Amino acid sequence: MADNVKLEFGGKASEYPVLSGTTGPDVIDIRKLYAATGAFTYDPGFTSTASCQSALTYIDGDEGILLHRGYPIDQLAEQSSFMEVSYLLLNGELPSAKELESFTYTISRHTMLHEQLATFYRGFRRDAHPMAIMCGVVGALSAFYHDSTDINDPKQRMIASHRLIAKMPTIAAMAYKYSVGQPFLYPRNDLSYTANFLRMTFGVPAEEYEVDPVIESAMDKIFILHADHEQNASTSTVRLAGSSGANPFACIAAGIACLWGPAHGGANEAALNMLREIGTPDRIPEYIARAKNKDDPFRLMGFGHRVYKNFDPRAKVLGKAATEVLDKLGISDPVLDTARELERIALSDQYFIDKKLYPNVDFYSGVILSAIGFPTTMFTVLFALARTVGWVAQWNEMISDPEQKIGRPRQLYTGPAMRDYVPVAKR
Repeated sequence: MADNVKLEFGGKASEYPVLSGTTGPDVIDIRKLYAATGAFTYDPGFTSTASCQSALTYIDGDEGILLHRGYPIDQLAEQSSFMEVSYLLLNGELPSAKELESFTYTISRHTMLHEQLATFYRGFRRDAHPMAIMCGVVGALSAFYHDSTDINDPKQRMIASHRLIAKMPTIAAMAYKYSVGQPFLYPRNDLSYTANFLRMTFGVPAEEYEVDPVIESAMDKIFILHADHEQNASTSTVRLAGSSGANPFACIAAGIACLWGPAHGGANEAALNMLREIGTPDRIPEYIARAKNKDDPFRLMGFGHRVYKNFDPRAKVLGKAATEVLDKLGISDPVLDTARELERIALSDQYFIDKKLYPNVDFYSGVILSAIGFPTTMFTVLFALARTVGWVAQWNEMISDPEQKIGRPRQLYTGPAMRDYVPVAKR
C-alpha cells in the first residue's frame, strides 16, 4: 500500500496519508480534504468511514472473527467470565487472580441503588416498557452521584464506570419487578454478578432463590457475547454524546435509547417472534419459499448481519448454550427444533449461501432468554445491561484520546437555494 493517496479535484491535486492498524483494512486519512478541496465525502450510514482509533474490539466480517483486545470471542465465552471480560475491556489485559478478585469486590460494592430511586421508579406507569424505565433511571443517575461526573478526572471516570457496570443489573431487575408488581430485591454481595442479577429478577422475599448453574452459565455467556461490538450505532451514539463533554451517565442513557431500535437491540425479539410464527419444522419450506419471494414482505430474522458475511461466531456459542438450557429445564420446545432445522436448511441452501445469510447472535439468544423466563420486553434491557461495559470502555478510550474532537458530521444539502422572504400578505 502506498504511503499517500493522490486525489485530483477541481483542477487541484492533493495527497492524503494512509494509516494502518494492527490488523484489518488500511484507512485513508481525509481530515484535511475539505481544507484542500472544498469538498466533503458522502457516506450515509458511515459504512466506509472510520470515526476513531480504538484498541478495544476488532471484527472481520468476511472471516467471522470477533476479538476483544486480541482474544477470540469464542474462547472468552467458553473459558472466561463476564467480570473477567469486563476487566479486559476496561484495562486492556486479562486480570491476574488477585486483580480479578479486587475488581469483582469493587463491582459488588457498587450494586446498590440510591434509595430515593425506588420512588423514582414509582413515577412510571405500571405498563411502561422496561427500556423506557432504563433510559430514565440511567439518565437520572447523574442527579444522585455528583462525585463521579467530572470527566477530566481519571479517578472519577473509573468510579463512574464501575458504578454503571455494577448498578445496571439492579436497574434492569427493578424494571422487571416493577412491571410485574413484585417487590424489589436488594443485591447480595456473596453472589456472582450474573447470579445476583438472576436472583434480583426472579427471586421473591418469601423464599430463597436457588441459582441454577446451567442457567447462570448461559446468562453469563450471553453477557460476554454482547459486551462490545466495535463502532455500532449505540456505541457511536455514546461516543458522539461523550465528545460534547456530557457526563458518563447521560452518555450511557443515550446509548440505551439508540439500542432500543428494532434494527439494533430489538432483533432477537423479532427472531423469536418469527420462529414462533413458523411454529414447527414441517412448515419451514413454506417460509423459506416466502423469504425467496421478492414480492412477499416476509423476511427471515436472525440471519445475516450488517458486518458479518460469514457465520457469526457468537451464534455458534449460543446454539450450544440453547440446547444445554432447554435440556436442563426439561423443556421440549418446538421453537428450538424449528431453529435447528431452519439453520440446517439455510446453511445448505444455495440461495442463502450465495447471499451469505448465516445465523447471527440474535437467532438463539431469544430462545434462551424465553426459556429462562424473560418476557420479550426484557430482551433489549439485557442487551443494554451487557453492552454497558463496552460503552464505558469506549467512552473512557474516547475521553483519553487527545485527537478526539466534538462529533460534527457534514451533509449534502438538497433544500432550496437562498431566496428572499415574502411577507405573509403577499403570499
